[in-house]
Amino acid sequence: MTSTLINEPLASLLDRLFEQADQATSPAMAGLAHEESERMMRSKTEYIDFYSRAKELWLPVSRETGVLLYQLARSMDARNIIEFGTSFGLSTLYLAAALRDNGGGRLISSEFEPSKVAKARRHLVEGGVDDLIEIREGDALKTLTTGLPESVDLLLLDGAKSIYCEVLDLVENHLRPGALIVADNADCSPEYLARVRSPENGYLSVPFGEDVELSIRLA
Repeated sequence: MTSTLINEPLASLLDRLFEQADQATSPAMAGLAHEESERMMRSKTEYIDFYSRAKELWLPVSRETGVLLYQLARSMDARNIIEFGTSFGLSTLYLAAALRDNGGGRLISSEFEPSKVAKARRHLVEGGVDDLIEIREGDALKTLTTGLPESVDLLLLDGAKSIYCEVLDLVENHLRPGALIVADNADCSPEYLARVRSPENGYLSVPFGEDVELSIRLA
């Protein structure tokens, strides 16, 4: 079994990007990250203003979550993936590596901030996986309304936590039975957790690690 994830050029690219993310963390940016959680929990409209001001904030998944994403997508032979929140493309790289090792597929990712879209696209080219990715620039509540695959294997929620439910609404009818949803920092969205943790809504869900909610679509 091959693994694009641990071979070049992707392995050293991920190391470099995580190092840049660590170095970019300053007291001011850390304060903004805290503000993100507070604002997203109480507002479904202020996230647009936040992301306009947070264009230098990396907001990546952890290395562990990245490996989890690869493992999940790889083990379920995922071919169609939707990602809410590209940022600089670290999670996108992990998912694209799984698609490559699965023999191909399509990842549709949505990102609000244009400067992040530009950098993410460069990273995908450098990682040699850009042919698998379509990044849609703009508010996900608009970019994900049309043109989704009929059957989606995996959904990653890693954007504005306050609209996790609204994004799920857009993708839900495309989720095949057995599809997985990975929600990063889901504790910042009580509304979302209540939805996926209620079996009558068609999901079986469990917290995974410190900051991830892992859910499966039952039907």
